Order: sequence, then C-alpha cells, then structure tokens
Amino acid sequence: MARFRTWVGIAVAGALSMSLAACSSTGGKRAEDAREAAAQGRAAVNTPRWTFAMITHSGDGDTFWDIVRSGAKQAAVKDNINFLYSHDDEAQQQAQLVDAAVDKKVDGIIVTLAKPDALKAAVARAEKAGIPVVTVNSGSEESKAFGALTHIGQDETIAGEAVGDELNKRGRNKALCILHEQGNVGHEQRCDGVAKTFHGTVQKLYVNGTDMPDVQSAIEAKLQADKSVDAVVTLGAPYADTAVKAKGDAGSKAEVDTFDLNAKVAAELEDGTLGFAVDQQPYLQGYQAVDLLWLYKYNGDVLGGGEPVLTGPQIITKDQAAALAQYTERGTR
Repeated sequence: MARFRTWVGIAVAGALSMSLAACSSTGGKRAEDAREAAAQGRAAVNTPRWTFAMITHSGDGDTFWDIVRSGAKQAAVKDNINFLYSHDDEAQQQAQLVDAAVDKKVDGIIVTLAKPDALKAAVARAEKAGIPVVTVNSGSEESKAFGALTHIGQDETIAGEAVGDELNKRGRNKALCILHEQGNVGHEQRCDGVAKTFHGTVQKLYVNGTDMPDVQSAIEAKLQADKSVDAVVTLGAPYADTAVKAKGDAGSKAEVDTFDLNAKVAAELEDGTLGFAVDQQPYLQGYQAVDLLWLYKYNGDVLGGGEPVLTGPQIITKDQAAALAQYTERGTR
C-alpha cells in the first residue's frame, strides 16, 4: 500500500502543477480566467494550435469512454488544441488508427493499451516520427517500456485488491468476476487482484460484452447453477444493470458490485440495488492526458517520475452516491 500512497501523491502533485501552469503572478485570478474561458469554449492560452489524437479500445455505446472523451475535449478547448478522437475495440484496427494519426503528423498521441502487443509497433512508429505519446487507462505496465512519456489511470491490480478488501468487509464468501472483453490484460489484472486479497473464492466468467442478452443469460445461468455465489463483480458500469437483471431472473441473493461509475450506477448505489462501485475517474484521465501533452509541448514537463499517475481506485458506496449524482448527470463522473 506504500506504493499506492506514493502514486496518489504523484497524482495530486500532478493536478496541482497543472493548476499552477495556468497561473502567473496574478495567482488565482488567472486560474479562474482559464476555467471561465474553457467553459465558454475559448482557449485560455496563446500557444500554437497543436493537434492531439486520442485512440482508444472502446466499443460503440460505452458510456465510460464518453466521460473520458468529455474530459479530453474540455482540456483541449482550454489548451487551444485541435482534438481528434477515434476508437476500435479490435486491437489491430486500433493500431491502424494510431498509424493513421502518425501519417497525419499530429503533434501528440494519447492511446490505450488494453492489448499491448498489438499496439507496440504503432507506438514505436509514432515515437520514431518524433510524436510524444501518453498512454491512458490501460497498459500501465507496458507504457514505460513502449517509450511513452507517462501513463494516466488506475493500477488495475491495486483496484482489484481494493475490491477484495471491500468484499471482506461485507462478509462475502464467493465472488463471480465477469470479464466482458477477452484478451484485455487490465480485466485479468482486476479479477486477479480481487482474488489476491479476498478471503473467499473467486471464479471468472467470460462473456461476450458486445451482446448484452448473452451477458445476462450467462450470468443468470451461473447464478442458477451455483447458489453459493454471494457477490457478482462486473468490470464496467454498463454491465452492472445487466447483472442485476440476471440476478433477479435467477432468484439469487448475491450482491452486485461494479468497476466504474455513471449516472445509472450512482442511482442504483443510492437505492441499494448495487453494493459499491470502484471509480477510476475517467474524466480526469482524458483531461490530464491532453493537459500533460500540452505541458510537454509548451514547457518540456513530464509528470510521474517514471511511475503511473493514478486516478483511482476510489470505493463509492451508498453514502457517497448522492453527493456524486450531480456530476454523473452532467457526464463528468
């Protein structure tokens, strides 16, 4: 946990340094002017209009990535950045999108490494072309080796360990961990992290995350076959409600918990439908990624000291859900 505290300190320091970068001798007023300018769709700086491309492994309709993109776009407005966004949940296609960004001679690239082996050559090509790269969300262990400036996100193993600890506090004995994207190293790390600290047993269930009826039927069948399962852990907010429906159809009393947060999850936490959620602050991931690239281009700044800049995990329960509801409704949490 010392490592966790260290990385949290780095993340806090990073947030402070970005705030200070927007200030001058006028102090807080300059920072306030920057926020107001961004809110009105105006740049808060007079640096060149660089182009940054973000390429993620998101599938269509994933609300998590809407929040990441929202944070990135807000920072892009503030930093006078021409922001390009593309995504593909197939690793080879994602790599081709990175290659396309290199061919466009963009000034910076933000990329996720859910399936790092498939992205390695594309990232190397970007760096050979002199384009700085920041990795975000997934691939923290590969980021440095691939030559990225830094990685922004949560450590998936630490996040899984936090879930295991929370399940222990709740007296759970058998957890079902739902993996909705096979081959995603971050998802495996999450479930393995749960197993590392959980005093009970953990079973993995692989489902086709692009087919929600299939996800629901697979979870329902498992819960019907094994009544001893008393916790279901989904790895993304859109799957939490599906797991709740599967639980009801199966007549199970298992608690449903989830990684990630959105408006639906916040509401279900508040009414007790869900037990808890693990928030990795996706808005912050997108915002910091753009801001850090801007700081690098403008001032040669690099955050992290060779370690990931952590944006989570934060365990959200019923007690905190109401306070976060306003942020989830506007799409920033």
